[in-house]
Amino acid sequence: MATPAPAAEVTPERLVNADKEPQNWLMNHRTYDGQRYSPLDKISKDNVKNLKLAYAVPLGGKGANEFTNATPLVEDGFIYVTDSWGVLYKIDGRSGTLGRIVWRMDPQQERQLRNRGAALWGNLVITGAGISPPRIIATDKETGKVVWETSFPDTPEVTFTSAPLPIKDKIIIGAANGDQGVRDWIGALDAKTGKRVWRKFTIPAPGEPGSETWKDKNNAWQTGGGAVWVTGTYDPASNQTIWGTGNPVPMFDPTYRPGDNLYTNSAISYDPDTGNMNWYFQFTPGDMWDYDEVGTHILIDGNVEGQPRKLLTHSARNGFLYTMERANGAMVSAKPYVDITWTKGIDQKTGKPLDYDPTKDIQTYAGVANYDKNEPLKKVCPSQGGGNNYFPSSYSPKTKLIYIPATSNCANVLIDPERHSKEKGWNGGRSSWNDRWESNLTAADPVTGEIKKTIHLNYPNYSGTLATAGGLVFNALLDGTIGAYDDTTLDELWKINVASGISAPPMTFEVNGKQYVAIVSGASPQSLTRLVNTPELRDQRSALVLYVFGL
Repeated sequence: MATPAPAAEVTPERLVNADKEPQNWLMNHRTYDGQRYSPLDKISKDNVKNLKLAYAVPLGGKGANEFTNATPLVEDGFIYVTDSWGVLYKIDGRSGTLGRIVWRMDPQQERQLRNRGAALWGNLVITGAGISPPRIIATDKETGKVVWETSFPDTPEVTFTSAPLPIKDKIIIGAANGDQGVRDWIGALDAKTGKRVWRKFTIPAPGEPGSETWKDKNNAWQTGGGAVWVTGTYDPASNQTIWGTGNPVPMFDPTYRPGDNLYTNSAISYDPDTGNMNWYFQFTPGDMWDYDEVGTHILIDGNVEGQPRKLLTHSARNGFLYTMERANGAMVSAKPYVDITWTKGIDQKTGKPLDYDPTKDIQTYAGVANYDKNEPLKKVCPSQGGGNNYFPSSYSPKTKLIYIPATSNCANVLIDPERHSKEKGWNGGRSSWNDRWESNLTAADPVTGEIKKTIHLNYPNYSGTLATAGGLVFNALLDGTIGAYDDTTLDELWKINVASGISAPPMTFEVNGKQYVAIVSGASPQSLTRLVNTPELRDQRSALVLYVFGL
């Protein structure tokens, strides 16, 4: 029998020109710009009503309550996806009627962790695993054998939850687990060997630029968070990669860490060759509501005052849609897309909250931070979950709209100065809510911030959106519903319920001329806490399954 020819290497040129392979999904956001837009159009507004299950592949099996946040990757009909044990699967989906597991790489992870997927580079599939110590692993995509493994024993408490981002001859990785009192970082590995090339901490040490914004006497910089837990974007033309950073720690108590707390809650542009910072923008200085801004910073082209501009847009967890100049982070617009109570608004020139006071070590903003645990709880909108969070927005260059999946809730937040230690946890307070968690799907013009259409959905979205050239926006909810919507009217055109919550994004690919939509069910434990006031889903069970749909 003839041996199948080995697949072509995923070269840097292929990644830069991923749009030339619309049938494939070669990296976490499909393309470096993070738009999560597919040029495939065989599934369209006219025929999506005929979409049906093509096949399903059960994953996991090592324990109870398994889940994933991963976007599957696809190259020439082969699917690569991870689960909460860090197990990497290669699945043969070329037939279009079934998915066969070709191999599994099990990193023997000690416990379940969030995992947002893999990266392809050369003949390698690269994933994160942890803990003790945390690791980045490169697996041969033909054999499933580990080629190299790099551990980080000097920062043993970080985790790797974002999919790595290959750029040229390097693999860019972000360290997470900041909410456990960890000083996080972003780094680069040599793609061939896994050798560390550079590493930059997101919390500056004393004497480093930005350290003056940590004005405490608690050495909070050592445990200050700034996690990098969602894959960044990359602009080949300007050679900059842009990543979002997480909240300061303790998350709810700014009295432990007075100051603006750079470089938390920020968009940061790095030179991928050296790790040098080009520019940064901090969204919520001195954050006290867990408004970290790790979500995707999408690269778009737009017209500002009649002039073509290179921009980036970000549907922030704090409830505002920010668009800024890609070259330096200068503000273009910042408008709310959900209900806001934490601030009176955003200065359209600086991008800072109108009630931000640079002379204050502790910000008060609109006065909804509860510093006295004897006072009644104060409601903050959006909740600490956002707005938009890690579940990605998408952008269509056809409609020039961004599609934002956002929880629509408020929460009660109490600051508790006793809750900021390794023994008592690093929350610095607690949050609570009495209402059901639900969500909005919003279409907005990212240049002006104008909301074109919003629909309300009865269950939370912890999945994300996918926009396609077929005029569709795909979305999934925690009750197990997967839906397709008209990209102009947001009318629902198709849906199916798989009876298990979903916290992973949808994607699409093509094999043998036929388009498919894929998504993995299995809601994360954190997302399931949003269902505490949803009695009809109290006994819903999670199932970790790859679903593939076709016409």
